[in-house]
Amino acid sequence: MTDLVTLAELGSPLAVIGGAAYARYASPVAYWSTVGLPLSVARLLASYSSTMDACGLTVEPSRWRALAVRATTRREVRPVPPRRGIIRPTSTGLRMRLRLVPGQEPADVAASAERLRHAWGVHAVHVRDVKPGVVELRLVGFDVLRKVRMPRRSDSRPLEVPVALREDATAFVRDYRTVPHELVLGATLSGKSMYLRNLVTGLASQPVVLVGIDCKRGVELAPFAPRLSALATDPDQAAELLPVLVKEMEDRYDLIKTRQGIAPGTAEELITSDIWGLPEDERPAPLVLVIDEVAELFMVATRKEEERRDEMVTQLIRLAQLGRAAGIYLEVCGQRFGAELGKGATMLRAQLTGRVCHRVNDEASAKMALGDIAPEAVQASCAIAPELPGLAVVGDTSGGWSRIRTPYLSLADAAATCRATAHLAPDVPALNPFRPYVPPLPVAEPGSVATARPVTE
Repeated sequence: MTDLVTLAELGSPLAVIGGAAYARYASPVAYWSTVGLPLSVARLLASYSSTMDACGLTVEPSRWRALAVRATTRREVRPVPPRRGIIRPTSTGLRMRLRLVPGQEPADVAASAERLRHAWGVHAVHVRDVKPGVVELRLVGFDVLRKVRMPRRSDSRPLEVPVALREDATAFVRDYRTVPHELVLGATLSGKSMYLRNLVTGLASQPVVLVGIDCKRGVELAPFAPRLSALATDPDQAAELLPVLVKEMEDRYDLIKTRQGIAPGTAEELITSDIWGLPEDERPAPLVLVIDEVAELFMVATRKEEERRDEMVTQLIRLAQLGRAAGIYLEVCGQRFGAELGKGATMLRAQLTGRVCHRVNDEASAKMALGDIAPEAVQASCAIAPELPGLAVVGDTSGGWSRIRTPYLSLADAAATCRATAHLAPDVPALNPFRPYVPPLPVAEPGSVATARPVTE
């Protein structure tokens, strides 16, 4: 009987430990909220001063502070760490602001992020500059990119799409007003199509003109046909569509110039240099051109195709250079993109401000995407494992970069969203000849049960 009681007493702690270990793997959010957060806060509060001292983030106290300590207490005068703000728990970690001591800069704290991560038992520590003298530490309790859960976002502005999750548990927002054009690279099965799928469905619910060029016979963009205002599925159709887009851009510039016919007494707020300064009833809808497998536009086999290629590349470069003010934005996707594609490729890439690099097959491809803006991000993109589709490194011409991962979205759900938002597509008469054909949905017979076909990835 005594042995049974002893086994029962031992079984309860073992069950708790086993349950916690299972929750840590199966439900990291629940584990962090119940176990990880209290432990990390306790470590932080107990070892804050000693950890800052070990990381070299303390300075000698001022003369007046040292005199005050000696006069009021008999303890040893110790180095001063950054002043810690209120600890704010989140569902994925915690946030805390630090007021830097004189002589410190945010780079000093960022250089010690790995040491802070181990000292406080969290998955990662990210440092963000808030204002002069103040930085924010964002501690992430677990790997948020292993199972992506997008944060709730209430405020959504036009041409902003939360398309992926950053490694610091914040949303990566594709903002066309800030980054007009973007290059997206990735090998087969790297998650590039999933990124594009989330982007198109996010734009579908906004009054945006969506135009697609998919030289793989439309297999990537054809499911979104109800929401597309134009679709080209081969280089010949693309060669006909691009001049129309250039003409649309020129017409928008003429509209802006007409508004700029400055008459005496015209208010300053009525003078504009892009479409966003036009009155809302005169402003044309923004247009996003999505190009999948851009290398197919550069491939040539004959002299005639080479002339067509040169014309298309010239038109793409014009759209990239001049399209922003006219409200025309480019999303260029491909597996490889560089000078070996032909004349004009490097010049076009230079106009693409945003860069997203998924898993690639060679280091040269990563350098094409990130080498000219963030060289240290090249190695991070080369380390992406094949079993993590959707994981990517994103950067821009400011030199900043971070890892992101796109949430899973089935093709059936994306196509359903585009069908439900088809009425939001703005009317552009010049694009009507290129509008894709949308077959009507089959109507189920009375009394029959329609079963949806499975969608495979």
